[in-house]
Amino acid sequence: MDILVVDGYNIIGDWDELNRLKRIDISQARNRLIELLVEYKAFTGFRIIVVFDALYVKGTESRKLINNVEIIYTREKETADECIERLVKSLKNVKNQVYVATSDYMEQRTIFSRGALRISARELQLEIKGMETNIRTQLENKYNNRVQSRIPMNGNVLKKFEKWRRGNR
Repeated sequence: MDILVVDGYNIIGDWDELNRLKRIDISQARNRLIELLVEYKAFTGFRIIVVFDALYVKGTESRKLINNVEIIYTREKETADECIERLVKSLKNVKNQVYVATSDYMEQRTIFSRGALRISARELQLEIKGMETNIRTQLENKYNNRVQSRIPMNGNVLKKFEKWRRGNR
């Protein structure tokens, strides 16, 4: 199984859209990141875990599941890096390939030593943009290749049938 562990605030700080949202309201930036990752999960099938550290959320560690994306808020005074390292250690085995999305160089070195692979914030952003383009292309192709009526009809007849179909007489 492929698992993507995301350093939430690192990604938010790196992506322009999310960084602008963060300046207005940090929860909007978190929600937008989660929304993008939910779509990415649906497209890739990866298990996705997003880690936010106690920099902005105080208290004990909490976990949520939003549309099958796991969200972890670390306990107070625990960094996202420490939590990610713990996760990599527990998740990495012969059946799982763990990827960590962060642009923190020291964190990248640490997760490499634990057997995980890294994806920089920019690489993840490019992957998500590529996914969105791919989906848009698939939808356009599907729309353009839809089955046309086999019986040729002029516009007036089509309008009348459409009215009937909608229940308008």
